[in-house]
Amino acid sequence: MDKLLLSSLTRGVSSLNSDRMVRRLSLSLLLLLAAPACSAVAAEKMNIVVLYADDWRHDTLGVAGNPVVQTPNLDQLASQGIRFTDNCVTTSICGVSRANLFTGQWMSRHGNPGFQMWKTPWDETYLGLLKANGYYVGHVGKWHNGPFPAEKFDFGVSYYGRHWYETKEYGKIHVTKRNEKDALKFLETRPKDQPFYLTVAFFATHAEDSNKEQYLPQPESMSLYEDVDIPVPPNATQESWERLPDFFDEKNEGRNRWHWRFDDAAKYQRMMKNYFRLATEVDATCGVVLKELERQGVRDNTLVIFTTDNGYYHGEHGLADKWYPHQESIRVPLIISDPRMTTAERGTTNDQFTLSVDLAPTILAAAGIAAPPRMQGRDISDLYLPTNGDRAKPWRTEFFYEHATLRNKDFIPASEALVRKDWKYMYWPEENVEQLFDLQADPREENDLSGDPAQAKRLAEMRKRFNELKEAAK
Repeated sequence: MDKLLLSSLTRGVSSLNSDRMVRRLSLSLLLLLAAPACSAVAAEKMNIVVLYADDWRHDTLGVAGNPVVQTPNLDQLASQGIRFTDNCVTTSICGVSRANLFTGQWMSRHGNPGFQMWKTPWDETYLGLLKANGYYVGHVGKWHNGPFPAEKFDFGVSYYGRHWYETKEYGKIHVTKRNEKDALKFLETRPKDQPFYLTVAFFATHAEDSNKEQYLPQPESMSLYEDVDIPVPPNATQESWERLPDFFDEKNEGRNRWHWRFDDAAKYQRMMKNYFRLATEVDATCGVVLKELERQGVRDNTLVIFTTDNGYYHGEHGLADKWYPHQESIRVPLIISDPRMTTAERGTTNDQFTLSVDLAPTILAAAGIAAPPRMQGRDISDLYLPTNGDRAKPWRTEFFYEHATLRNKDFIPASEALVRKDWKYMYWPEENVEQLFDLQADPREENDLSGDPAQAKRLAEMRKRFNELKEAAK
């Protein structure tokens, strides 16, 4: 009930009887009748936008201290929200990580170790629950979980795998610019009387694997980083490659892709500059989407999340791409800008372990929807909303990482890990090989201590805890 109508009704009641008590009773009755409408306005559901990049690790952000890449829009988003510096994926690969995102479950539970549809019922994903609870739900860009279920979205288009497309609607267009145009179309055509959810699922900075040049930015980006020397990581060396377990050889796909991209100095510079150009293009599209939310007057009631599906080797350990449990592969950016945040929380960082499986319950909680019992993540807003009832509960200090074999163990072997802040236990199940790393003394994971007698007790304790968390992930 709007203020004008309420005012008119109260004036009418006053004219019915001049007795003060009657007027008060009548006005009280009117206010009670109006209360549900007023409460509905006050409890207006938040809109939600997830900006979801690809193959973009935790430090590919200016605000994260990267000395080269330019990401001004995401840096500004971080200044308006909170950035989680130890955010990790529970499986570092495109398709599985997307399944983890939408289901809030480890791969062991949702049952999608490849690129097919997960086994979790749709109505137990946050996408299905948002739509069932009145949200206008959209997805643009990369899907990578079997055939795209367009019928389950109010607005849904999926494409990925190439950097350039010929389209009927847009003509020849870069995939990131296509993401931008489709996201704007969703925002411009959405019903204005419904809360909305949108995933902008970028293909960039993923390589176009079949193309010799791998990373194909837009022509106007080519002047970026032209006169910059991209620093080469200290452990992007032959010595680091040789420290990997013996079953890592030239048949390994991580090594194969290293040859595609990084096996000589000039190639490394060319590939990394184009990779960073793709990142800056994604940043620009994120800026356009955020500006459109402001133009429509809904930015102050929209939860915005920026994250990515997995990390990425930039030559570290003599590898390229992702898959394995090293820090370069499992740590990814996470920025959350939440209208409910206090001024004190905005522009801060948090170093708790947050995980890809946490975003589903976080999104549902923001929408006022209970998470299904089989979701395994936790509402991240417990870390930044002082009024949350669960904030006093201890946050996780460790987690289980898993990745299935792809094709065969020579191509991409299975890997698992128990990850803590200070130590990491890795297990390669097909070879029954254990590794142990002291992350405080050895953050680049170069010195395996699993055979050190001084660490025997720690190894046994971490092996036991690893098996407990692995079982709990099912």
